[in-house]
Amino acid sequence: MGHSVRTLLFVLLALIAGTSSVLAAADAKPASGEAAYTGPIAPLVVFNRAIIIFRVPFLGASPTARAERARTFIDAALREGGPLKVEVRPNPEGQLVMIDNKLAFIVTTDDANAGLQESAEAAAQRAAHLLAQVVGETREARSTEAMLKALTWSAAATLVFALLLWPLLRSGGWLGRTLQKFAAVAVHRRPLSGTRIFEEQYLIPFALRLLVLLRWLIIALLVYEWLSFVLSRFPYTRPWGEGLNTYLLTLIQGLAKGMVDAIPGLVTAVAIFVLARFFIGFLGGFLERMARVSELEWLSPDTLPTTRRLFSIVVWLFAVVMAYPYLPGAQTEAFKGLSVLLGLMVSLGSTSVIGQALSGLILTYTRTIRPGEYVRVAEHEGTVTAMGAFTTRIRTGLGEELILPNSVITSNVTRNYSRAVKGAGYIVDTTVTIGYDTPWRQIEAMLIEAARRTPGVLADPAPRVFQTALSDFYPEYRLVAQAIPTTASSRAEVLTTLHANIQDVFNEHGVQIMSPHYMTDGAEAKVVKPEDWYRAPARKD
Repeated sequence: MGHSVRTLLFVLLALIAGTSSVLAAADAKPASGEAAYTGPIAPLVVFNRAIIIFRVPFLGASPTARAERARTFIDAALREGGPLKVEVRPNPEGQLVMIDNKLAFIVTTDDANAGLQESAEAAAQRAAHLLAQVVGETREARSTEAMLKALTWSAAATLVFALLLWPLLRSGGWLGRTLQKFAAVAVHRRPLSGTRIFEEQYLIPFALRLLVLLRWLIIALLVYEWLSFVLSRFPYTRPWGEGLNTYLLTLIQGLAKGMVDAIPGLVTAVAIFVLARFFIGFLGGFLERMARVSELEWLSPDTLPTTRRLFSIVVWLFAVVMAYPYLPGAQTEAFKGLSVLLGLMVSLGSTSVIGQALSGLILTYTRTIRPGEYVRVAEHEGTVTAMGAFTTRIRTGLGEELILPNSVITSNVTRNYSRAVKGAGYIVDTTVTIGYDTPWRQIEAMLIEAARRTPGVLADPAPRVFQTALSDFYPEYRLVAQAIPTTASSRAEVLTTLHANIQDVFNEHGVQIMSPHYMTDGAEAKVVKPEDWYRAPARKD
């Protein structure tokens, strides 16, 4: 409670201290729409109320001197008392503002508000009206009855203000507890598609802060209205109270006028976006039908999602450009500056992004790789699980997920082990080196036998063996077969089993695998006898 009272007092003192300086400065400035003058201007302020602004010298007197002379005369007339009748008389030099048939000041044509296309006569009548109001306020300030009445109204307003303010200051804890209970129930009862989109530990603190902000906004509005009312009760501070009311009304009217003026533009922008959405739906259906019957290379079931996305982006960009002039605030300097800043940021930071996106389009429309295919990019290989606009995800046989930028794929040689096979599947291959003293026909038969023993390797098409090189110490044999895909790690498992079977078959037939090669070798072959295949800790299943 003490903290709330201190905060309220601070807000109140800030409003009182700032009101006088802001309104005094506003009184000293010409109204909005006034013409710009290069010379100095001087406001005539009497009893804290601005009467008129002198803009030009007159009969050798500067605007400041004119204002000072008029203020001195008016103060003296107010002190002397009397009828204090204010009137305006025309004169070739300007409009004469008189008090009890004595000249108070002269209003020239150049003193009129040119921004409002005001004549000298109208400016003088307005100044005379304000001066008469000052005369009445000075008499009111000397009236004990009027001041007691003002104090009574101020006390009543303060009492009402306190009665309204007290529950707001005291209700913070109760409102917080009620909001917590309501938020907890709302979070559990209103899931989206079976999933809670808000969590209590995040929603409740946010709602509490929002509630505190709303409560202090209401308190500030009450303080503002109370201060405006009390200041308006006393003659000397009445211009400040009137200024507060005028500022608040002007602000509300400006906001309301802005919202009303923005409605036609918003309706037009919404209509443009609705038409764009309708056209995108129609275009999507058209492209889908074309993909089924067309023979165009760039439009197929594989490229259809990307093509639809590209056309949608183009249509939305066109809609944004068309709707931009109708958006509220689009013609303001702040909005234009923000647009330039965003454009500069995009231009500086989008070089790599655009490069990645173009690489993704190249991969999509050249059909280099597809989801589900087993590929090798540089030293990385695995099954393609997803292709995005900027990256491609590959699941390796070891259970790793590689996220490769699309530019890496387009800039390297890509080996596709799934594209050349018959039906679903992928290629498995391995290389062994055997000495020249072993018949190549035997080696080919043993490699094919190892492939036949490997689960997952297809018999049709049959595995094949190629002699890829005749090196200095041995020929190189490459076994190529086709396997059936089951999971993203199946190729690694198939290769593991295939390599194990190759070792077993070569050991069974006493043929040494010459990898690495030897400069000198013994007479006996380096093979593992069958009885030693399951030495500890290996176990035979």
